[in-house]
Order: sequence, then structure tokens, then C-alpha cells
Amino acid sequence: MIQNASILRSFENALTRREPADHRRNLVIFEAMYSEARTLGIIPLQNSLDGIDVDIRLAGVLNDRGAAPSNRSRTE
Repeated sequence: MIQNASILRSFENALTRREPADHRRNLVIFEAMYSEARTLGIIPLQNSLDGIDVDIRLAGVLNDRGAAPSNRSRTE
């Protein structure tokens, strides 16, 4: 767990300044990870809609802010 977000943020900013993005290295890493996923049979998915019902239900729960009760009494 992060105890002090400002220290972490300053560390990340300093690291970014010291080590700019190396797009070629990042592409090599991505291609290696993609190749590994294909070797393991993770991609391509057999059926891309597998589990979509769970995703839809979860999105509904996460995005539902709930209706305010209409019989709520105000004591002001």
C-alpha cells in the first residue's frame, strides 16, 4: 500500500526525467509479450464474447449510482 503518494509521484517524475521513453525497447518488449501470449494460447481468444455477460453485469453494478429514495424525509 502506498503510504505517501507525493513521494512516489516525485520519484516517478524524477525517473521520467532521467530515463526518457525508449520506443524501440518498448516495442521489443511488447512483441516478446505478445509472442509469449500466443505461445501460451491466451491470444487469440477462442470466443471473444466468452464472459461478456459477467462484464456487462459488473459494469452495471459499478456504474449504477442508485436511485435516491423518493420517500426520504427532510428534517431541515
